[in-house]
Amino acid sequence: MAKYLIMLLLCTCSLHAKQNYHIQLGDQIHIALPGETTLNKDFTVSIDGTINLPEIGIITIIGYSETELQKILHQSLSPVFRDMSGFSVFVAKKRLLIHVMGYVKKPGKVFLSASANVQMALQAAGGLRSGAQLDKLQLRSSNNTNIFNYKKYLDSGDNNILPRLSSLDTLFVPASPMIGNIEVDFDPTKMAAGGDASDKFAIKVFGEVHQQGTFSFNPGTSLIEFLMKAGGVTRYAGVEQIRVITNGEPVLFNLKHYLDSGDASLLPLITPGSTIFIPRQEEQIKTGSSVVYVMGEVFKPGAYEGKKDITFMDILANAGGPTRFAESRQIKIIKADGQVESFDLTAYTHGTTDRSLPAIVAGDAIFVPEKTDINEKSWLKISPKRAVRVIGEVVRPGRYEWANEMSLIDLLAHVGGPTSRADTANIDVLTPDLHGKITHYNFDLDSFLSQASRESKLPIIRAGATIRVHSLPNDPHDNKAQWVRQSAEKSIYVFGQVGAPGRYMFTNKMNFLDILAAADGPTDKADLRNIRISHRHTDHASVSQLNLALYFETGDEHLLPEIRTGDTIYLPERNREWLDKPKEMTVRVLGAVNKPGRYSYSDNMTILDLLAQAGGTSATAYIEKITVINLSCCRSQAQVFDLALFSQTADFSALPVIRVGDTVYVPDQRQSTLSKARASLRDVFELVSLASLLGLL
Repeated sequence: MAKYLIMLLLCTCSLHAKQNYHIQLGDQIHIALPGETTLNKDFTVSIDGTINLPEIGIITIIGYSETELQKILHQSLSPVFRDMSGFSVFVAKKRLLIHVMGYVKKPGKVFLSASANVQMALQAAGGLRSGAQLDKLQLRSSNNTNIFNYKKYLDSGDNNILPRLSSLDTLFVPASPMIGNIEVDFDPTKMAAGGDASDKFAIKVFGEVHQQGTFSFNPGTSLIEFLMKAGGVTRYAGVEQIRVITNGEPVLFNLKHYLDSGDASLLPLITPGSTIFIPRQEEQIKTGSSVVYVMGEVFKPGAYEGKKDITFMDILANAGGPTRFAESRQIKIIKADGQVESFDLTAYTHGTTDRSLPAIVAGDAIFVPEKTDINEKSWLKISPKRAVRVIGEVVRPGRYEWANEMSLIDLLAHVGGPTSRADTANIDVLTPDLHGKITHYNFDLDSFLSQASRESKLPIIRAGATIRVHSLPNDPHDNKAQWVRQSAEKSIYVFGQVGAPGRYMFTNKMNFLDILAAADGPTDKADLRNIRISHRHTDHASVSQLNLALYFETGDEHLLPEIRTGDTIYLPERNREWLDKPKEMTVRVLGAVNKPGRYSYSDNMTILDLLAQAGGTSATAYIEKITVINLSCCRSQAQVFDLALFSQTADFSALPVIRVGDTVYVPDQRQSTLSKARASLRDVFELVSLASLLGLL
């Protein structure tokens, strides 16, 4: 009897559990239907709360109990499967879907059993990476974020420290701030050598200690203990000059005095955030009334005892002489009274200077500077009084040391020469004179080289000068941003019907065809007979006109105008004569033509060419009486041309003479005398017919 009661109790509990448990994300649902192999297996609840069933598709099941799930799936499968007698559904595995992010080896989503904890979730994500901050793990749910100390759990094993997991929770592992901002291999041993803390309350110990770093502050810890944490002081430590900054106030501590006396009251107070610095012990400084100082690029810099008749060479030789990095042209002698002298040792050894060796007395200092390298940024190593600036289109623009025996050509060679984009005919040179006034030169390097000029023709360069090598313009299609840097005096403007109108940089050695070719030539709409050039380099306004078509027909170079930089070239459009040409430069074609209007005319054209340009005569044209009104040479004179007769005789001598400014008029047949007579006769016949009809009536 008791056995049956226990079984009944277990069945009741199982039924109660089925009704209380609701489907969660990640659960595995088992569907059993005898005879159907596609259904007899486990289905995982996806992240959107659905399962995908064969023959049915996607069904949302999240949040249902097992009893409700049995009913819903039975209703969905009944229309597809006829025999549902053995159908059953149950939760095969209760699982959690957790997102593990941050400083883990395999971040992403993991499926866990329903009883899993945080440690299992971290293990499923590949474990923690070296450098993870264990005391500030975050468990983020839809409602809040729980920050917990995972390190404390590992130390104590207290499960109450770990928060419970639910599906769709996010477990985030932060990185320790001690690993820096750059992804590198984390070495815990090295990090330990650098201290054990990184917060604002840590004690910073650096200088002449074996292991510099930041160390955790504990109340009552003395300076000696922090020095021991840092591995103790080195043999170079200046223990008599230890500096301690506490609460923003620096304190000087003599460790040697403390060790000699044992007086604990000498120890400075250490508070959270204090800084301890142990300086390096320096050798004894040599000083005296007979000392000469040698510094810079010599083999043995230092302070040397001077004698009565000691010379500059004696001191320099005792210091080992200049190194191979020494700038021996600019040796400085700093006198005891503060004055500074320059000495060119290179010129002295080459015998190119009349100056003798500088006198050296006790208290003087000799400074041998480092030779400047063109490959390094040496702005502070070269004084503005001995430097020149090279900017623009050169290989290595920058600031360079200048020597008076150099020339502009030497300087350009020193900077690598002009680039392929350099306008070598337009180099600006700004040079100060002996009084500091700036003089401007515009230097044409191309002309200098082509004429094999002497170097005396080069601009004068002095220290403090600026040389700018201009750049050639880019393609006019996209160089408008560069126009502000392009000199107007060096430019030619090309407008109208060309392939690439714009602002071009040229020299006066180029001709009209060079400029037109650079602008991609005329377009198919260009009026080659009426090209206009505005000459702006003359004292008064001047415009010339070019018949380029005639040049192409004759090849006469005298037709091409002389073009200078600053001029403007305009190629008009053929179909805009009304706006671009005055009436004195065209011929009017009026009357019974298909396209009456104003047309360009040249001396090699005839009235037949004009009529063809006007589209020919219309169907009602009175071609026997075409009138040509000559206004260009003979006022109030008109000629009559019979086009019908010309078509029969082809007598070209009968063609009327036409010049620009004339008018050609083609009358309509309805305006002829015969046409008017026919109209009158037709009116008479109509009246007679009307009178006869009235008589009959």
